Order: sequence, then C-alpha cells, then structure tokens
Amino acid sequence: MQVKIQPSLKIGTFFFLFVFTSEEACADSVIKNVQLIIHPRHEVERGTNVSLLCQAEVSHRLGSHPNYQYKFYRYNKLLTTDQTSSMDQLYSIPDARVAHSGKYRCDLVIEKQKKESSFKDLTVKGLQTPVLTVDTLKLSEGDDVTAVCTVEGEKGSLTFFFSNGPEELYRESTDSHRVEQKLALTKGAVNMLCYYSINLDSTIERSNDSNVISLDIQEVEIKPNIKINPSTYVIEGDLVTFSCSVNMTSQRNSELRINLIYGRTVLSSNMTQTDYRMSAKANDSGEYECSSNLGNVYKSSAMNVTVKELFSMPVLIINPVEVFEGEHFTISCQINSFASEKIQRDDIKYSIFGDKTLVIKDNRYSGTAGKVSNGKYMCIAEAKGIIKESGRVLFEPKVLVSKPEITVDGPVIVNKSFWIRCYSENGSLPIIYSLKRNSITLNKTEVSYLHKEASFLAKISTPSDISSYMCEAENNGQVSVKNSERLHTTVIVPVGKPLLTVLPVPGSIEEGSDVTLICGIPKGSPPISMSFYGGSGTAIYNTTVQSNSSLYNLNAVKRNHSGNYYCEANNQADVLIKSDIITVEVSLAMWKKGLIAMFCMLLVALLVLFIVMRYKAKRGKSEMAAELSVKPASAKSDDSLTLSLTHDTHYSDHTAVVNNKECVWSERPRDVADQDSLGSTN
Repeated sequence: MQVKIQPSLKIGTFFFLFVFTSEEACADSVIKNVQLIIHPRHEVERGTNVSLLCQAEVSHRLGSHPNYQYKFYRYNKLLTTDQTSSMDQLYSIPDARVAHSGKYRCDLVIEKQKKESSFKDLTVKGLQTPVLTVDTLKLSEGDDVTAVCTVEGEKGSLTFFFSNGPEELYRESTDSHRVEQKLALTKGAVNMLCYYSINLDSTIERSNDSNVISLDIQEVEIKPNIKINPSTYVIEGDLVTFSCSVNMTSQRNSELRINLIYGRTVLSSNMTQTDYRMSAKANDSGEYECSSNLGNVYKSSAMNVTVKELFSMPVLIINPVEVFEGEHFTISCQINSFASEKIQRDDIKYSIFGDKTLVIKDNRYSGTAGKVSNGKYMCIAEAKGIIKESGRVLFEPKVLVSKPEITVDGPVIVNKSFWIRCYSENGSLPIIYSLKRNSITLNKTEVSYLHKEASFLAKISTPSDISSYMCEAENNGQVSVKNSERLHTTVIVPVGKPLLTVLPVPGSIEEGSDVTLICGIPKGSPPISMSFYGGSGTAIYNTTVQSNSSLYNLNAVKRNHSGNYYCEANNQADVLIKSDIITVEVSLAMWKKGLIAMFCMLLVALLVLFIVMRYKAKRGKSEMAAELSVKPASAKSDDSLTLSLTHDTHYSDHTAVVNNKECVWSERPRDVADQDSLGSTN
C-alpha cells in the first residue's frame, strides 16, 4: 500500500529543515556541555590550594577561532570573568579558608550562546585558633585593659567575643581578622579569653577558644562606713545626723566623692567634709545610702531608718454624711494615735479651715447648712513644731427639690395616649416624681441624672379631665414634698361624624336655582378642615373654619349637577370622617315644563281636529252614496234597468238581478262601513 504525501505537508517539512540547518550553518561553534571540576577534592582542610576548572565541550567549524568567555560564581555572586581561546579555564583559591566554603558554578558564553554548569559544593574545614594579647597583666580596680584578639589569614564575616570564663565582656562583628578593645574590669582575678564565629549563609561555625590570660586586679579600698545618730529608730521631730567615711588614705584623695542618697534623691554630695542633719518626719522612714566614687570605681553602704509618728495624720469628719440646706451639721478634726513618750493629747492644737479661711481654732465646729457653708474643709494639727494637714473634704449640702413644672409632650387628643413631663429646676438627686389625678397617685419614677425629666403616659376621655392631673416631687422624704400646679393645656377633640344638609331639600331642586351645601359636625376642636365632594367623588370645595360648620353655594345649577354629594371633616387629631351620601336630582325649570305641556296639548288638539275632520269627510261620502243607491222598478216598464256607479274607484263592482232586472252597485271599504254603522248607532 502506498501513502500519498500531500504537497502542503512536503512544503512545511522542507521549510522546517531549511530553517534548522540554516541556524546551525550560521553558528561557527556549538556548546554541547559545560562542567565544573574542583581540585584536589570537594572537601579540604584549611590552607589547601583549591582550583576550580571549568571544562567545556564545544564543536566548531574548521578554520574558525571562537572567543570563549568564562564566568565563575559562588552561589549567584560573580567572582571573575575571563576571555580565552582555550576550551577550559582555571580559577584558583590559594590557602583556602572556611569562608571559601559554598556552592560554585561556571558559565561559558560564545557569541550569543550561553551554557551553565551545575553547582558543586566546596567545604573547607578547620577554623584557625585566635590569639589573645593584653597591654598589662596588673591593674587596679577601675583601670582599663586593652585586649587584642587576632586570627591571621582568616576571611569572611567574623564576630569576635571577649569573655571572663562564662561571662561575656564584649563582642564585635567585622570583616577584619583583628579586634582591639578597652575593657573595664571589676576587682578580683580575671581569666580572659577570646574566640570568633563565621557566618556561612545557612550555618555558623565557631572557632576554638584562644589562649587564657589571667589578670590580677587590686581592689580600691573606698567602701564607705555609714553612721546614724542618735539611732536608726527615732520619733518624728527628732534631730538625726548622718555621717559617711572611708579609710584615711583614700579620704585624702581629692578625686574622691561621697554622697548621701535617699531613694532617688541625693541629700548631700559633700559627705567627705561635713555630716548631714535633718529633723525627722514620718515619711522619712526608709533606706539611706552612702556612696563613694573614685574614677570608675563605685562603692556603697546603706542602713534603714524608722521614724515613728509624733501623732497621726488628722482626719476631718462631717456629720451627718448627707445634709440638706437648713439642717444642722458638725465638723470634727481627729487623730488616731500619738507618741505618748513625747507628748500628751492636750499638747496637740487644732484649726479648722473652710476654703483656706480659718473657721475655728478648735477640733469641732457646728453650723446650719446653707449656700454660705458650701466649700472644701480641712483641718491642721500641730505639736512640737510638727504640723500636719488633713485631706480636703468637699461639703455641699443637698438642695431641697423645687416646685415641679408639669407639661405635656406633643398635642393632647381626647381618647389618645399622651406623655406628661414633670421637672424641678432645683433639687439634689435622686428626685422621686409622682403623677397624681384628683389626689390619687397613678405612677412614680426616680430620676438620678441632671436635667432629666420624669415622663408619664396618660389618657383623657373629656377635655375637662386634663386639669385633674398634677405632679409631686420629693428628694428628702415627706418634708421635701412639692406639688405642681394643675395641668392646663389645649385639648384637641376629634371631629364627630359630619352631617351634610342640602337646601332646598332634594326633590325640589330645579334648573337655574341656587343650591346651598352645609357641612356641620356635632363636636371637634378648631381649626377644622372641611371638604365637599360631588358627582363622581370629585372634590369641589376645601376650606378651614374655626366653627363647627361650613357651607358651599352652587349657583344656577344645571342638570349635570345631579349626583351624589358628601363632605369630610378633619382637625389636628388627624381623624378624617365622612358624612352620609345625599343624592341630588336637578329637575327641569317651570317654563320648560309649561312649554312642554303646551306642546303636548297642541299635539293632542291637532290630533283631535284631524280625527274629526276625517270623520266628517267620510260621513258625507256615505250619505251621497245612500241617495244614489238602487230604487224599485216601475210597473210599466219591463225593461231591465242597469245602474253603473263608477265615481269611486275604490269600490268594487257587483251585479244582481232584482225582479228579473239586473242591478249594479259598488262595495264600500270596511272602515267606511264601520263608521256608517257607528253613525247610525248614534
């Protein structure tokens, strides 16, 4: 079986082969493979000379001399770029260090062609041990020592550490192989060493410890001695003396500074020359510290001092706790304890102040509460030169509730609920409000917020009921009760069902007459809105009146004014009420009725006249016919007599034989015969 190849398929295959072979023909060289080789091996010791060989497999045309461009990378960071005509290239790492560890690759670029090798790992083992040196081995407390940590030939991002055994003294990160630092060391023996670490991207390598250097630091004897006289336990008001001292050798050093410190406060900074004295107060209890400074050396000693109160802090008391204006109150100043070994109770003097003004020099004051007594009160107790103040107490007598005002919220409509508001302008909170109706308490509520009203829901059935409501307010029992006036406000009565009156009364309304529509309501508060409707429910008139009725005139009504009429009424109660419907018929005018009657009578008269004239005409014809009717034959003539009557063509001819004679007559129509018969009857 032979397969026939389509011409189009042949052309496409030929074109593809042509393009492919053309691209190969245009390239002088083809890079087939690139690989990176590490010598002597992938894992080496520190100090080994390492070579990275980038080896390529390239095909090129005879006679061509391609230019090879090699690039070496550590991770993705470019290390070097070399141009050569050789098919391999060498990158050397002499004296390799741990910092050289990483992933390496190389690229080969020939003209527009580029090919990369795969990554190869290089691991360099063995960090160099650092060397520690110091500028002196003996020093005094507070002196600085210069320490140098060196690691020759090490490269990369290094972090150096100085330590005294497990205690770290200093650290520094650098790209250098050497760190120098001045260190301040405390007293005693110090065994100093150093080490470093290197950051290898994902891991951190730590070196071995350096050599250990032992330092002997001589203590500076400047620790102060603290003395307190008369003792560490004193009573408020006692004179206390503090002294701080060091050994006599250091005391003569002009650079020595001795301070007396209490908490965070420096009481004295010249304790080398003088003592510190103070009169003890109750809040002076605590730790007192003597501190000495000489250069960078700081030392201290401390002692606790307890100060007993000469007398306790006075307390101001106002009784009773809640006082209303006009009521009696008492202010007293008291202490809870005093040092009986120093003073007696009578040795304590008191003063009471109101708003910084002396009220009385005593520990008790009585008065009547009022606006003049409002203010902040405090008292002072004094003994042996010790003065103490009590805390300030605000005294503000409560205000009796004032007469409440009673109001309503919104319109008051009969048989609808509304809100009654009660509010007293003055009065201390809380205030209890009561709603009363004819002295009967309906509801109570307590108000505990300023400027807040009491609200009550109410309803009335008649306007006169509104004055039966009143408010009661109290804030101090029955003695503080205040009543409001009776409630007076506008009451809206909803409109009653409207009554529509039509004048003149329906049934007697003729065209051209004037018709009056009157809409009246039995009750309702003005203003009242009234609307008149007629015909097919179309509004014909709207008005607002102050009375209970309104009218609307229809002048010279016509027949098209006939229809159903009604009215609607409404007021502020917003209850729209509709009257009953009245049907109005507008009849014809009297002159139109007379004209129609005369016309009808005229028609009747003409009809009668026509009938009479018709009757007379037909009767005359009947009589004439009777005269011409057939007579009896005479005796002397035997000839036959022939009578022919042809006057009226409506008569039909008849022929009869009388006495052997032939007679001829015409037959009358039936109606004429009937009329003759009727006439003869009459």
